[in-house]
Amino acid sequence: MAEGAQLVESAQEMPRVVAALAGILERVAERNDAAATPAELAATPASAFRATTKPGISVRAYVARVARFAGCSPACYVVAYIYLDRLLRRGRCLALAVDSYSVHRLLITAVLSAVKFMDDICYNNAYFAKVGGISLMEMNYLEVDFLFGVGFDLNVTPETFGDYCAVLQSEMLSQCAAAPPAPPRLHCCLSDDDTAAAAAAAAAVNSCCSSQQQQQLAA
Repeated sequence: MAEGAQLVESAQEMPRVVAALAGILERVAERNDAAATPAELAATPASAFRATTKPGISVRAYVARVARFAGCSPACYVVAYIYLDRLLRRGRCLALAVDSYSVHRLLITAVLSAVKFMDDICYNNAYFAKVGGISLMEMNYLEVDFLFGVGFDLNVTPETFGDYCAVLQSEMLSQCAAAPPAPPRLHCCLSDDDTAAAAAAAAAVNSCCSSQQQQQLAA
């Protein structure tokens, strides 16, 4: 993945929603890395999503690589974000969290699941395995483990889509203004009582995706 180092310098080439997702995952992984002690890392339960060593590519470069080669619609990254939140909520009893050991595998699997649910045409698992830098066997296993982890709850309502778009919209604005972003939450995404105003959600949807993609969600 040598090209990853070059991709990280050109966030303008990524859709804004992808850059926003990269920023959120990067900060959450960094925070969880800093919070974990060696003893806690050693005691972390085994998971298919945890690598034995930290990947040599940064989170932002990895997201840029996926965005460059996956060829999926921007809406898929919003849906992948939703799936990640669902997985992490359901996996709290297993102490599953986003850190440098897990974020890459979680991301590629979430995007693969979102692409298959959202887009009419998509690449197969073998292609995504190459993009993600893992074997086809690993990709297949991660997909199955991910689907069971979210309880096969893949449907996304327009309201939920708008709520998560609002979070990504806020991240976009903080990146454009070069302002210090809000501290990331423990796992990844929204708390149980987080909501977004209807107007803000509508504006966020317009920024993240096209009207055609919104109609696809509502269908």
